[in-house]
Amino acid sequence: MSNFEVVVLGSSSATPAYNRNPSAQLLTINDKYYLIDCGEATQNQLNKFKIKSSKIDYIFISHLHGDHYLGLIGLLSTMHLNGRIKEIHVFGPPQLKEIIDLQLMVSETKLRYEVIYHFTHTEYSEQVFENNDVIVETIVLNHRIPTTGYFFKEKLRKRKINTAKMEEYDIPLEYIPLLKNGIDYSDKHGNTIPNQELTFDPNPIRSFAYCSDTLYNENFLEQIDGVNFLYHEATFLHDLIDRAAETYHTTALQAAIIAKKANAKQLMIGHFSARYKDIEPLLEEAKTEFPNTVLAIEGERYLIC
Repeated sequence: MSNFEVVVLGSSSATPAYNRNPSAQLLTINDKYYLIDCGEATQNQLNKFKIKSSKIDYIFISHLHGDHYLGLIGLLSTMHLNGRIKEIHVFGPPQLKEIIDLQLMVSETKLRYEVIYHFTHTEYSEQVFENNDVIVETIVLNHRIPTTGYFFKEKLRKRKINTAKMEEYDIPLEYIPLLKNGIDYSDKHGNTIPNQELTFDPNPIRSFAYCSDTLYNENFLEQIDGVNFLYHEATFLHDLIDRAAETYHTTALQAAIIAKKANAKQLMIGHFSARYKDIEPLLEEAKTEFPNTVLAIEGERYLIC
């Protein structure tokens, strides 16, 4: 089975606090790197956890509050100084390009590589990326400014060959592509061997949903139904639900309710307010509604299965 895991690089909301940094996560799918949000100190965190930034080809920015993108110009500049020539794809609001272009212009910097922008919209969810491994859709969120989450869903793999049965029936190797596509095998005598006897089912599809800053919002539940691993912001404890509503954020209890209603397999909460030095109470609160909850701990790797 290919690797599918997320590393937390930043878990704090608004400002760094108690050795917690602003939002950033690195998703790895089949050894390809996808950076999601890029708050301050993201490149420091990549270095700290021995993650090669040169392997990042795709960056997804949820919205333009500074704690979610202020590390981007530094990361792009470092890639330039390190001699990167390979293009990089950046997904996010249209204004993001204006911001980066202005910073490059006033510093008289011309990157050695091309930055290809893919602009997101917040009126509707849409597919923004696809390769051999994954399909990525935006998730429309409800924050003070236009904001999107991202839904990563593996593509269905082809069937796996049962090599023992291949040898038993003396099936030519050139027939393997057809078997992987679910075709039965017919020998020269007209005998048919069902595909199910010659192959194994592919691994189940796995998925990851990243729901950054948002009010409590059930509009995307159908889209992420059954998600394997849900990251949902949980800025406050529920006793501050009025403050959460005022700032367009979510409480730990509300995040857990979303996970339960989305039939998620596992929930990770993060984006913790600087008012909390101890974040265990947020975990305890979420677990009252959704027991399979974990905290976003920087440097931790969470396997998605």
